[in-house]
Amino acid sequence: MKNFHGKEFKLGILGGGQLGRMLIQEAINYNVQVHIIDPAADAPCSQIAHSFSVGNFNDYDTVLAFGKDKNVLTIEIEHVNVEALKELEKQGVEVYPQPHVLDIIKDKGLQKQFYADNHIPTSEFRIAANKEEALTHIADGPWMQKLRTGGYDGKGVTPLKNNDDAATAFDAPSVLEKWVSFEKEIAVIVARNKSGQINSFPAVEMEFNPEANLVEFLFAPANISHEIEAKAQSIAVDIITKLDMVGILAVEMFLTKDGEILVNEIAPRPHNSGHQTIEGNITSQYEQHLRAILDMPLGDTSLIAPVVMVNILGEKGYAGPAIYEGLDEVLSIPGAYIHLYGKTETKSFRKMGHCTVLHRDLETAKQNARKVLETLKVIA
Repeated sequence: MKNFHGKEFKLGILGGGQLGRMLIQEAINYNVQVHIIDPAADAPCSQIAHSFSVGNFNDYDTVLAFGKDKNVLTIEIEHVNVEALKELEKQGVEVYPQPHVLDIIKDKGLQKQFYADNHIPTSEFRIAANKEEALTHIADGPWMQKLRTGGYDGKGVTPLKNNDDAATAFDAPSVLEKWVSFEKEIAVIVARNKSGQINSFPAVEMEFNPEANLVEFLFAPANISHEIEAKAQSIAVDIITKLDMVGILAVEMFLTKDGEILVNEIAPRPHNSGHQTIEGNITSQYEQHLRAILDMPLGDTSLIAPVVMVNILGEKGYAGPAIYEGLDEVLSIPGAYIHLYGKTETKSFRKMGHCTVLHRDLETAKQNARKVLETLKVIA
């Protein structure tokens, strides 16, 4: 096992947002020095990284210069310069997830083709080079059009149901995914270390606000049968194995109304669907990712108690220095844990933090999570 506790060992992360911040918080427990590069000087990681560099992680020379003296490199966002990572790998730097994995996942067209080639269940799809080509498929829809590269958090996605949607269709390389009538959305996070050990977390379920049609919160254990749980776990393990990936992988899935599971998207890094593992599971997704990329034994992923996670978003219509209203009231809720991301400025719907709520009774945990949503407001 490599000695990663001393000054000589350097772990580099491309990206300095909240995912990197929470990874650093785990790395501190292992005396691992973490070095960050991000375009924003005030990124969340800037406050706690061992070293922080301002730079563009999409620029070949910048990534090469940043990574050349690191022992291990990882990411907290897929949209980085993969060619530079390939060169660093040739020079002996360990890069996880590996560049070949990023090549597939950062391109939603290649990602869908990977599922098809490897018999992984997913929705029907078409590849379109531009808007004109996309519109030729409308009659076979309805579709969800996704930009092949660059999309995240719902950006780069638009419905393409009929000719009325033509005006908002993307005129860029995209993938059209057949509209899925699903009963619920679930996610499984799975990890694999360099030695080939694999371990996954229990499935989580997303609960939607019917009025806003947005994810209100996610919770575990998911309200699914043992058979569906086993099937979802098997699919996640199959994907990370066939990718030959080292690190942590979030697999988002649809559970259809006829009981089938279809893979929606995957993310080769810690993920929003795993924040609750910090308090809710024996090992968090961040510690598990660290264990995987440093080739340590993977941790126990068992649930400690039923858990709900709520995103803390900037209130609509507010922009400026962040003010947290209702924080004391939320901290009075039994089993509520606040995680703020170090972002000094708020704006409408910006992710400013999350709150985890634990309770031995899942319905009570959900009720308490709703209190958090009603009480905690981020204004300016």
